[in-house]
Amino acid sequence: MPFKAYPTEKRAQKRVRPHRWEVRKSTHRKEIDEALVGNHRRDSALRNGPLQDHLTPHLAKNPFSCKSPPVDTQLLVADFEDWRETVTEAVALLEQGEVVALPTETVYGLAACAFNAEAVAKIFEVKERPSFDPLIVHIGRKSDLEKVAVVPEEIRELVDELIEAHWPGALTLVLPKHEDIPDLVTSGLPTVAVRLSAHEIMCEVAKVHGPIAAPSANRYGRISPTSAQAVMDELGGRIPLIIDGGACRDGLESTIIAPTMTEKGPVLRLLRPGPVSKEDLRLIAKVERVRNKPGATVEAPGQRASHYAPATPLMIVTKPGEFVPEEGKKYGLLTYRGSGGACLIDLTDWTATQTLSPGKGKLSEAAVRLFYCLRQLDAAGLDLIVAEPVANTGVGVAIMDRLKRAAAAHS
Repeated sequence: MPFKAYPTEKRAQKRVRPHRWEVRKSTHRKEIDEALVGNHRRDSALRNGPLQDHLTPHLAKNPFSCKSPPVDTQLLVADFEDWRETVTEAVALLEQGEVVALPTETVYGLAACAFNAEAVAKIFEVKERPSFDPLIVHIGRKSDLEKVAVVPEEIRELVDELIEAHWPGALTLVLPKHEDIPDLVTSGLPTVAVRLSAHEIMCEVAKVHGPIAAPSANRYGRISPTSAQAVMDELGGRIPLIIDGGACRDGLESTIIAPTMTEKGPVLRLLRPGPVSKEDLRLIAKVERVRNKPGATVEAPGQRASHYAPATPLMIVTKPGEFVPEEGKKYGLLTYRGSGGACLIDLTDWTATQTLSPGKGKLSEAAVRLFYCLRQLDAAGLDLIVAEPVANTGVGVAIMDRLKRAAAAHS
């Protein structure tokens, strides 16, 4: 199994067998789905307001609610020889309506059965995620797309070309949803976000179990996890199982696009930049970046202005004059290369520094290390994190998107 251990974060050293959780009685999926999405539709003001928990009526039904007593979170390492055993353990829990954390090539995901609204509700409750923010559905094979989405005939050729070029991989397609997908998964939208992961464990789980809904395995709005330990730091005591598949290869959430057909021809609406760049997509069709305006309806995950944020305030500094350190405060620097004319390393006596691509200035390496570096700085007891910008090209567009959203969380 071709796992690659990147030096950004360490894998767990101990292999722990997960506990077999008892099968709990499920309530009617349709009733829960209608109730939760009904709350979502009635509370339209929540789209632009602060994060609120509007799943309260169902917290008592969820054994992993943040308001419930902690549970024992088991960590299971996917070894080269017996990684399929971890798939068996994960599928067993998913079939019981539980949630599990799984590795992907982008970031770790918190998975539940995509067709079980009660199980999906646990994702929202564990993450403290508002129900107006839709989830991505992961499938295990290309042919499973028809189980979760309906591809309009006018864009079928375009979708087939995108799938052939980028699946399995870090590209999510937004398409009309299949009637079997609960409204809670899509936040009441008529569309569903779908992806086929290139990571063996996520892909195999989705093959064996069937389609699974899986956003990032962290508390809502926080830094996305790129290692099993990061998931444990975020959700330990809230979920029963984390599968450790090593550090994530890409380190950034998937690119999200909505393929459409216009009078002038096919267009790819870029809803969230990611590892599959705008330049890559232009080889297939015209690309239009969707700019999120205040008050606009959320069409896909990760579109809120404030997201991917450390608890420590973050500021992007383009020129040295934009930042004036105050005496007695602790500052950390997130630098791109750690040297060079644009580097801010000599601007002040930094309490902590993290370098995205030491000496090389490679955007691909910076993308892999971004969330790890942010977590390290967030744990350093700083008053402010100062971030250098990176080139706004290729995957650099996605890096800057994450930094801007992180900075917006405290503005």
